[in-house]
Amino acid sequence: MLTVRFWGVRGSIPCPGQNTVIYGGNTSCLEIRADERLIIIDLGSGVHPLGEWLIENDLKRCGKIKADIFITHTHWDHIMGFPMFNPIYSPGTELRITGPLAAGDDSIKTIIENQFSSQYWPVQPNELAAKIEYSQISDSTLDLGGGLTITGKSLNHQATCLGYRINYKGKTIATVYDHEQFSDSQENENIRQFINNADIVIHDAQYTHDEYLTHVGWGHCSFDHGILAASGMGVKKLVLFHHDPSHTDTQLEQIEKSYAGNFDPQIIMAKEGLILEA
Repeated sequence: MLTVRFWGVRGSIPCPGQNTVIYGGNTSCLEIRADERLIIIDLGSGVHPLGEWLIENDLKRCGKIKADIFITHTHWDHIMGFPMFNPIYSPGTELRITGPLAAGDDSIKTIIENQFSSQYWPVQPNELAAKIEYSQISDSTLDLGGGLTITGKSLNHQATCLGYRINYKGKTIATVYDHEQFSDSQENENIRQFINNADIVIHDAQYTHDEYLTHVGWGHCSFDHGILAASGMGVKKLVLFHHDPSHTDTQLEQIEKSYAGNFDPQIIMAKEGLILEA
């Protein structure tokens, strides 16, 4: 069984408060389960409640926490939660953190560990109890064993950014967020082929159509862009993701209702706590 659970669905900055109770205010974090295998996509502020849940469940059930973590890119809203990911303070935790390979940039290890410098955080990297390995990939496929693979795909963003396609026993979940449509039609077609026949596609949808017109070049899509990318590609469920921090529950509910039942694939607004099976 291949499932995804949403722990953080916002972009840019956490936005807790009375206007974000329904859809949630944490930044990007996905928990993907391939049967008992755990994959985490991104370490936004949503990784903190995920860590609490893992301590109460995986640790008690299995005796330790083991996960493959994939970073789409290293903008702060996608890594900021890691110092408060409690499993890193638990002996026996094993993590393999993989992110995009960018020529000339600092390594994933350097960027993540810089958050633990004494200027920002009271615990140093060498004081963490977890065993952590780091690696980097580009547009390539990793075989994680047991029929589980993950493929990276370069996206259009201000930083080197990857979408991921997770395949397991004939089921597929694909992520395409922190992405803006390319100006080149062939590049856009490549994205469509990347999500072809996926059971679940989690797609950037930070803006309404009108909002996008004033944010061209900011590295994000409108709701319509996500629908256009998935239409006619055999996608079963399209999840609109990376909500703008200014979008209230009322606005997102209205947008979700306007798209419900009017398109193929099924369109779902990302919401913290939502669990979908591929």
